[in-house]
Amino acid sequence: MTPDNLPIERYDDQLAEKTTRLKTLLAPFTAPELEVFHSPVNHYRMRAEFRIWHDADEMYHIMFDQQTKQRLRVDQFPAASKLINRLMGALIAAIKPNPVLRHKLFQIDYLSTQSGKIIASLLYHRKLDEAWQRNAEQLRDDLHAQGFDLQLIGRASKMKIMLDQDFVEEVLPIAGRDIIYRQVENSFTQPNEAINVQMLEWALKVTADSKGDLLELYCGNGNFSLALARNFERVLATEIAKPSVAAPQYNISANHIDNVQIIRMAAEDFTQAMNGVREFNRLKGIDLSGYNCETIFVDPPRSGLDDDTIKMVQAYPHILYISCNPKTLCANLATLQETHQIGRLALFDQFPYTHHMECGVLLEKRS
Repeated sequence: MTPDNLPIERYDDQLAEKTTRLKTLLAPFTAPELEVFHSPVNHYRMRAEFRIWHDADEMYHIMFDQQTKQRLRVDQFPAASKLINRLMGALIAAIKPNPVLRHKLFQIDYLSTQSGKIIASLLYHRKLDEAWQRNAEQLRDDLHAQGFDLQLIGRASKMKIMLDQDFVEEVLPIAGRDIIYRQVENSFTQPNEAINVQMLEWALKVTADSKGDLLELYCGNGNFSLALARNFERVLATEIAKPSVAAPQYNISANHIDNVQIIRMAAEDFTQAMNGVREFNRLKGIDLSGYNCETIFVDPPRSGLDDDTIKMVQAYPHILYISCNPKTLCANLATLQETHQIGRLALFDQFPYTHHMECGVLLEKRS
């Protein structure tokens, strides 16, 4: 594979197909005009992972063709950020002649930022020892000397060695403000940063005249919570993954935001708490009844919202729904349309050249 530009014509064709497909899926719901947000044609992925192939003295990144399962050598990857592409070659060149770092290395994961910081995680089928750490420290220093602002991490079964730290900080310009996001290795982050910025700015625009507080389920690292905080009096957000809860707590402090509260709790459990079905120790000291949430924001997994959560969100005048799976979104809309109608609809091309679609829907309570 080469870093040459991917054909713009092919990009336009695939986006047109997605646009048609999403309009067809949402036709039964009397959806408004679709807003379409384009991705950069290449260098749009801020994270990537590759298997490592060993062939005698050779060693290189590989991927597998999803259709044929054929092994493909990858020296450069046009979809990945320019920073990932730069580091790929430098890292392989440094590891290949080093028997300690090379031995049983089977995968490298990359997480890059627009602010020039990057994490490389080396995954092994063996236990990592002091010799590995000494060689890894030298590798890190050599790459620093080449100008890479790099965090290097080693992983093996039940082992994780971070030479310095396991996170990087990204700064995103969101509607006139720079927002700091701590991104933790092996935790979810938005893969297409250009599209992420467009999603956040779209969410800000469609909630610009909001009143009261915002309730957010599945908040992750606070990606939307921090950006949307300016449109609401307070934000109450839930997340279940421990690393994802620690990151937004830091981000709240780093951005000097004083109106966001993060709770570590599954959306399903929080629904039970809101409905008075169960009490949870993690909610002690938090007066849920004191929140005046007129808007609820959901960004669920591919499976969509469960039945109990759907019933809960129907109580809110405004529902902002970001979906990574339009089919489960449509299944949820079949119920939500009983109480709400679609006010805004957007397609975000998060994963160009794939079948995948990300979309946003603003639902408003029927009169």
